[in-house]
Amino acid sequence: MNAHRRQLIALAHPVYLSLLASVAAGIINTVWVSRLGGPAVAAVAVATNTENVLLGVALVFASGTTVLVAHARGARSPAAVRAAVRGGWALCALVTPAVAAGGLLLRVPLAHLVLGGAEGPARTLAAGYFAVSLPGIAVFYAQQLVDGVLKGAGDTRTPMRLALLANGLILVCDPFLIHLYGVRGAAASTVLCRAAALAAGLRALRRDPLLRAAAGARPAEPLPAALRRTLTTGLPMSADFTVRQTGTLVLIAIVARLGVTAVAAYAIAYKVLYVATMAFYSVRQAASIHTAHTRGAGVDARRAVGREAVRLSGAVGLAAAALFAAGAPWVMAAFGAGGAVAHDGVLFLRCIGPYLLLTACCIALGGVFEGSGGAPALLRVTVLGTAVQLLLATALSGAGLPGVCLAMALAMAVQCAAVAVLFRRARPQVEETGVSSVSVA
Repeated sequence: MNAHRRQLIALAHPVYLSLLASVAAGIINTVWVSRLGGPAVAAVAVATNTENVLLGVALVFASGTTVLVAHARGARSPAAVRAAVRGGWALCALVTPAVAAGGLLLRVPLAHLVLGGAEGPARTLAAGYFAVSLPGIAVFYAQQLVDGVLKGAGDTRTPMRLALLANGLILVCDPFLIHLYGVRGAAASTVLCRAAALAAGLRALRRDPLLRAAAGARPAEPLPAALRRTLTTGLPMSADFTVRQTGTLVLIAIVARLGVTAVAAYAIAYKVLYVATMAFYSVRQAASIHTAHTRGAGVDARRAVGREAVRLSGAVGLAAAALFAAGAPWVMAAFGAGGAVAHDGVLFLRCIGPYLLLTACCIALGGVFEGSGGAPALLRVTVLGTAVQLLLATALSGAGLPGVCLAMALAMAVQCAAVAVLFRRARPQVEETGVSSVSVA
């Protein structure tokens, strides 16, 4: 097996299990909440998708810290590792209060915004979910930063274990808290279980050999400079993810014009798609980390990593498209969906295959951009693709969920073509530190 492929698989499979465990929280919530009716499913769907948008904010410090710690590890510089970690925590401390407090104050208009034309009960339930989940974003953000530091240090297994711990606890707590408090109970279960995992993660940081060695080193730069470096490194990656997830959230509002049945079907089906898309993102993270660890190896090495990432992720996307098309009725039945909701969900899953395959290739290749300094170029492609997707979805939504699927596939084809052109134009670049690197921008 190709050496790059082996390393990508070694890094990606713990990341995948970690991401999948995180997505499992939303899936578990949806399974239990589905027993409360369609408005409750729609409310939890938009609330958890809103959290995905807020995850993009966390990537400013989480992914920025991952890349900087990975670069410092590749350069064998404990001083740079310590500076990167300090910068990440400082930026996290600045961002978190603003997001948590602002989100809590705006929970009602936010629920109205994301649910669009859906019925009033769904909006009320979504606002109730936000009342618990948005203050709890502080726990979520700290957990993301802990994971980011560990991944940059080359440890993708501990974040996996922490995610499994959190979601194992959610599996136990969800039925009780949802039974007692309904939709708010689903949010409370997620926050409390993540807090337990965060405590374990903070202990793991103190045990990591690379981080323990860096703790005794003098930081390579002052805290304000480290904070700025984390911000400038993570901001394009954060913006890319946020734009992508915001597009998904707006897409739900477009689907909501088709009625609450379509929203519920789309919500369940899209949760299931995360099983595949998280695999794509795990390859992306692995490609980003591996590219950063091999800094200075040249353009050919970056291109080799990119080719292997696309092959690996593309194979997963093709398999997922086939499985969803064949197993769609069983998937919807497993979520307790019946009647019109099940019909619409099956139709969506059977039409989404082309989008999945294109997404697999585009997302995986993005990891090379992130690890080699090309994230700003990737952001421009994402903005273009999201704008195209929303315009096409608005125009084609009259055809129902199949029209939405077609819009998603066409927009992703545009992104794939643009990313492929940028990747072929990779060129050497010298970073601010003076160390030779490669840019795919």
